[in-house]
Amino acid sequence: MNKAFIKDDDGAGDALPDREIPSQPNLVTAEGLVRIEQMLAQASTALSEAQAVEDRAAVARAARDVRYWAHRRASAQLVPPPADHTQVRFGARVTIARDDEREQTFRIVGMDEADPAAGTLSYVSPMAQALMGRAVGDAVRVAGGEVDIVAIA
Repeated sequence: MNKAFIKDDDGAGDALPDREIPSQPNLVTAEGLVRIEQMLAQASTALSEAQAVEDRAAVARAARDVRYWAHRRASAQLVPPPADHTQVRFGARVTIARDDEREQTFRIVGMDEADPAAGTLSYVSPMAQALMGRAVGDAVRVAGGEVDIVAIA
């Protein structure tokens, strides 16, 4: 019989490709470091549980997550909160006023802790990059519009 029609049960095809590791430095806030450690612990628990019930697909997913979060933990560079609030820096909260007079406040954080809907922006995002190093009163072009920095904390 042709080998193409025989199911191989050696498990070699179970491995999933690794999650992409960003090339930028893994800067994190204290909260971001805690989140990475929580995600690593959850992935480790999921791996143990999947191994216990011999669920090969779940083992592959959990093992991939353990590798990702272990790498992110090992490469994490903890950045203390900024003491100087004269410029937008990593870890700062910045309030902007948009052209339509809406105000929004974002905290500049690490890649794994960013959630724009929750008010956190990755330091590598275009908006954060445009705001970094700027001061209150500066006008900044972002996303085809202009925003004014009204507060930094």
